[in-house]
This record gives sequence, structure tokens and C-alpha cells, in this order.
Amino acid sequence: TAGGPMHGPGGESYYAAIWANDQAEYINPYFPFTGYDYGNASALNSYLMFARFMNPDMKPIPSSIIAEGTDIWNGAGDRGDAAMIAYGAARYALARGDIQEARQLWPLIEWCLNYCKHKLNADGVVMSNTDELEGRFPAGDANLCTSSLYYDALLSASSLAKELGMNGAQYKKQAANLRRNINKYFAGPIEGFDTYIYYKGNDVLRSWICIPLVMGIDEKAAGTLDALFSPRLWTENGLLTQAGDKTFWDRSTLYALRGAFYVGDTERALDFLRRYSETRLLGTHVPYAIEAWPEGSQRHLSAESALYGRIITEGLFGIRPTGFRSFLIRPHLPAAWPQMELRHVRAFGNDFSIKVERVTSNPKSQTSNLKSQISNLKVTVTPQGAKPQTFTLRNGETKAVKL
Repeated sequence: TAGGPMHGPGGESYYAAIWANDQAEYINPYFPFTGYDYGNASALNSYLMFARFMNPDMKPIPSSIIAEGTDIWNGAGDRGDAAMIAYGAARYALARGDIQEARQLWPLIEWCLNYCKHKLNADGVVMSNTDELEGRFPAGDANLCTSSLYYDALLSASSLAKELGMNGAQYKKQAANLRRNINKYFAGPIEGFDTYIYYKGNDVLRSWICIPLVMGIDEKAAGTLDALFSPRLWTENGLLTQAGDKTFWDRSTLYALRGAFYVGDTERALDFLRRYSETRLLGTHVPYAIEAWPEGSQRHLSAESALYGRIITEGLFGIRPTGFRSFLIRPHLPAAWPQMELRHVRAFGNDFSIKVERVTSNPKSQTSNLKSQISNLKVTVTPQGAKPQTFTLRNGETKAVKL
């Protein structure tokens, strides 16, 4: 476009426009893994477009930049857009592994974090006018999604600051405080499940209770997963936006599947991922995720489709960027799979492969613990042109990797 490379949501409606959720949050952090140079260029361009709207008065960044970068859409007010941008930009910068790009993005990340801090209420969670559903469903004055995104952004910013030669300890401390506040403010029983109340006054299950799982906030994981996969929320088309309604948005389903894998509900997540894949990838809606139903006649959206890929990279393999050349890996190998492999991951300034194999320490031993036999994993990380790194983990254990 005249404003540089822009990744559009698509759907036969949204062209030459970027959004704080679709591009900044959903697809941009995924581009470095693919090695798609034009995608990376569009990601950097989108963040720099949003950076034009930083201001000393802490007025919210617009939700969308449209018309090839010449205009904005901000019809829903503050949707938690600063949290979306900070979350996506920090993860993108780490996975991209380019210090010059990171230096360009740091002022935007820092401003967005300060904006979110400025919006904390008396209970220490982030206030916003609405969430990304823009008032279609109630979100109160402070919603679970915005605070969870801010939490993850703080963790990534702490790692990024260190890579840039700064002290990121303040961000890690803020994240720890925010995690406590999230669990104090949002956690509670709803419809018989020990999970999260999406906003104060909410009395019905919402699909976005999955968000903490993706960020590693697992204190209410068991009840949340049971709620998500219950008939109250799960349908043949994935998650309902709200229990008892008929509306669904694929994005929450894809987030939920990623979160379920990440916290170790592997077998149930795999079953529901298979169901979703048969409906979308092999059924009547191919090859992209859909935006919503009944709104928009189930039009396809491209950025949401990156969330499908992130189920694998960040959910099943549990990759979390921690530096320009480093990441955490938390693999969850399904019981029926002897191995799984990602080839030619192009993040972290490298081109590497990850192979996860099931192993037993002493398969001939009659006294070996069966549980340990089926859960031990051999993980091999092989950078291109370099010696493989091999280590053994329990299923769901986290390991730091440096390339």
C-alpha cells in the first residue's frame, strides 16, 4: 500500500487496514516463526503505524489504522488496545531477534505498558471501555482479557529490556502483582465451575475465560478447562461467546485450544482440535478461520488463522520467547504419538528444528514406574549448521533453550 506493507484481516470487507488485535496481537508474533520476510516487514510497519499515536496525555491508541495508513477507526473507544499492542510487539521483537527492530519498537512497548499502568483501578486490574468484541457482549469497566494481555506483555518486556541492556526487573515485579490481582478480582464460581468471572457482575460463562491459560496463569486451570469443554460453551463450531447464546467467534476457540495444550490438558485439547480441524480445515470452511456467526455470514479472516498455527508452536510445543536467541519450551506430546517435530523454525535469528520423542529410561525393567515411562520425553533442538542440543524432560516440564 501507499503506507507500506499491511497485512489485512480480509473477509471481503477489511482491506489496507490494521487492527490492534488482528495484526498486532494475533498474527505479528507468529510471522518470525515462518521466515516470511514480507510478513515480518508488515508486522514492523504496523507497530510503527500505531506508534504515531503515542501521546503524553495518555489518550488511547486507536483500535484500527485504515485507508493505507491515512485514517483511523476508533468507534468502540479503548478496547484494551494498548495491552494488545504491548503483548504482540514484545513477543514479536523477541522472536524476531533483530536488535535494531527491537530498539525501534521499545518506545511503543514502553508507552503501552505505561498506559495500562495508568488505567489500573483500585483493585489493580486494567480498565477499558470494552474489549475486542466492541460492545457486542458486555465487558464491564475492567475485563479479564485486557488484564491478562497486560500481564504477559510485562513478562515479555522484562526479557526484552534485558536484551536491550536495560533493567527489566520492574516489569517482572509488576507482572507478579498483576497476577495476584487477576486471581483476586476475577476468580470465582460461575455456573458451578471454579473459574473466572469475565467482569464484575458477570453471571454467565464466557469463552474468554480461556485467556489466562494462554498466559500461563494456571491457578484456576482445572475449573476453567472443564467450563470451556462443557456443553455450556463447546459446540460443533467451537466455543460459544457466551453460554446460552448462539454466537461464536473462532478466535476464542483457537485461544482456548492453545491454552489447554499449554497448561497440559493434552488429550482433551487434541480431541477438540481434531473436531475443529475437521469442521474448518477439511469441511465447508477452508482454509481460514471464520470471524463470527451469525454476524458476517461466517466470513473468513486471515489473521485469526495464525492463531491456529500458534496452537502448535506455543501450545503443543510450548515455545515462549525469552530473548533474541533464547526461548522456553514446554512440550506436551499426546499419548498416542511416538514423536512430533517442527522443522525450519526461523525465529530467534536462526533456522532450527525441534523433535520430541517418547523415551523410557529402562524399558526392560519390571520395576520401572509406568507413569514415568510414558511421560519422559527426549527433546532435540537442531540449529542449522550447528550441533544438536538434546535433553530429557517430563511431559509438560519447561526447559530454557539458547541457540
